[in-house]
Amino acid sequence: MDIFNSKEYEWSSISVVMAGRLVTGIRAISYTKSQEKEALYAKGDKPHSIQRGNKSYETSVTLLQSELEAIEQAAGGDVLDASFDIIVSYGNPLKGDVVHTDLIRGCELTEVPKGMKQGDRFSEHELPGIALDIVNNYV
Repeated sequence: MDIFNSKEYEWSSISVVMAGRLVTGIRAISYTKSQEKEALYAKGDKPHSIQRGNKSYETSVTLLQSELEAIEQAAGGDVLDASFDIIVSYGNPLKGDVVHTDLIRGCELTEVPKGMKQGDRFSEHELPGIALDIVNNYV
């Protein structure tokens, strides 16, 4: 009996829901938690402790042009004015995977770059953003 599963998740097993809508035209997603940290020095030349500051949350989602247009329309024309949650689920229960879900709460996009170049067969757009919180292992 196996008690440890070393199977890795594949791109095909990821589902992303933005603003309550399953996103099928997604090409990439990334999200990062960070916190300001600084060594506190006093007597001697070694730090006495590490002081913590503000936390921040950054996101990036890469979408096909048609998906970006659908989100812009759902946002009333300007996706920069929208605030929404993103749910990222890893795993396919039909293949026996344990599903792992992360919640990106209160995401707002900070840029919407557009463009194409000669030879492109499709248009994709990387949209950076910030969020209020990232909850890993969301239930």
